[in-house]
Amino acid sequence: MNTAQLLARARLLNRDLAPGDPLAETVIRPLTAAITEAEPDITEDGNPADRLWELAKDATRLRARPGAHEGLIEATAALQHLACLFAENADALTERIAELADIQGGLESRIDVATDGPYLVTNVVSITNWLGEPVRTFPQMALCRCGQSATKPLCDGSHARTGYSGAKDPARVPDRLDSYEGVQVTVLDNRGRCAHSGFCTDRLPRVFRVDREPFVAPSGGRADEIVRAVRACPSGALGAAIDGHKVPDPQREPAIEVSKDGPYRITGGIPLGGDASREHYSLCRCGHSRNKPLCSGMHYYVGFADPPLSQDPTLFEWAGGLPALRRMTHIFYEKYVPQDDLLGPLFARMSPDHPERVAAWLAETFGGPRLYTEQYGGYDHMVAEHAGKALTEQWRARWAQLISRAADDAGLPTDPEFRAAFTGYIEWGSRIALENSQPGATPPPHMPVPRWWWVCEAKPGSRVSALAPPSQRAQVRLPADDEPVSFTDHIQPLFREVDRRSMSFAFDLWSHDDVAKHADAILHRLRQGTMPCDGPWPAEHVDLFARWITEGAAP
Repeated sequence: MNTAQLLARARLLNRDLAPGDPLAETVIRPLTAAITEAEPDITEDGNPADRLWELAKDATRLRARPGAHEGLIEATAALQHLACLFAENADALTERIAELADIQGGLESRIDVATDGPYLVTNVVSITNWLGEPVRTFPQMALCRCGQSATKPLCDGSHARTGYSGAKDPARVPDRLDSYEGVQVTVLDNRGRCAHSGFCTDRLPRVFRVDREPFVAPSGGRADEIVRAVRACPSGALGAAIDGHKVPDPQREPAIEVSKDGPYRITGGIPLGGDASREHYSLCRCGHSRNKPLCSGMHYYVGFADPPLSQDPTLFEWAGGLPALRRMTHIFYEKYVPQDDLLGPLFARMSPDHPERVAAWLAETFGGPRLYTEQYGGYDHMVAEHAGKALTEQWRARWAQLISRAADDAGLPTDPEFRAAFTGYIEWGSRIALENSQPGATPPPHMPVPRWWWVCEAKPGSRVSALAPPSQRAQVRLPADDEPVSFTDHIQPLFREVDRRSMSFAFDLWSHDDVAKHADAILHRLRQGTMPCDGPWPAEHVDLFARWITEGAAP
């Protein structure tokens, strides 16, 4: 198999696929540029979807050879994506991605920049959107850099139609490393690499000054604050040295973040065009950078924007997603906790990933992905983390006070609606943690991670306290097999007063009409064990409720 044969087969397949399939723009066009030999005549039979899959594998084998042409690499990325779209189900998709990864497994993880074309991303498995949610990855990908793709972040060939140029602007800010020596730390700054994300100026304005010269005043802040700001710089423009020794970059896994309305933020030392010297950098995504392929902040001036949030965003989305919550928890545990006389000793032996764990819990609680449940053990693990620690109100109050300061430092939204919900959860959650930590506490087991919303119905009596004596469920008379099930005689007695209060924000569990209206949803939660509020029903009670629905939900 050679490139010419691959192109001939792709052209043949293009005639069989539905109009509008992007094969011509994303496969045939770049392959044509890679041809060096005469094209053969090829005739093929079979299902187009199966032929597409075989074509993707053949392209990947060619791409895996040394010295593959960038046109072949771009076409391979499109073929892998298209072939995976035709997978029959999720298991088949997983198998296809694994097979493609195995074929090109000998290639290093890297990003190459196609001439006037996309970023060619090879063997990078972690790509997230600006909320920290995973983007589906393929072993070979082509990411848009012209800003015009309709399938962002993937390339759809728009750069070829619009005449995109990847050339640097002669008027760009030149690369120049400036050094600013301070009392505790020396700050290094390369304005030519700055993406103008504002992380430094927004969070440490006494040191990084927007409207004054020199830009950096290194004695305007503590050394730890300056180092934190330098390491948070997504473009790599900033550096720092202490006593003549360069502050090392953070140690991170290779990853790409598709930032909101801005560049690709690369971390973990993914080589760019073979240059592996940068741990982190920002790549232009709007198509207008003056310092291509690096971002120069032009997305602000050209109005580059991703689709807006949904009309009814979750707290997770409004907060800025997982990156914002991680930023807050790292500031809290790295800045506020060590210098606090109460919390410092309490967290002196916490695990290095503790900030990540707390961020994952908050992400799931605020309506984001089930990160804490899937990665750290869910509700039961969080309860176990506090069990027996006998926390005090002084500890709890200080924790709540300082996490709110960290939210300010991290740039979380300050609108009243978000902060009311945020503060509400911090108070509610920290008081439950305090309660669960007391000697003899018996928190209800196997509960889901709570979900917090803009208006929270966390009312007194809506849950069973972990410090309350065990609640005895009333004896319920089960009907005989030939006796009709009624709401009054058999169903209402299943619900206690505490159950009724816990669901009063949605409906009345002692009302036949309300329960009949929501019967299927109630049964679903009963079977999941998430209702009532302190543990699952006995199986015979769940079966009785299901029988009542089957028999017509009689009053």
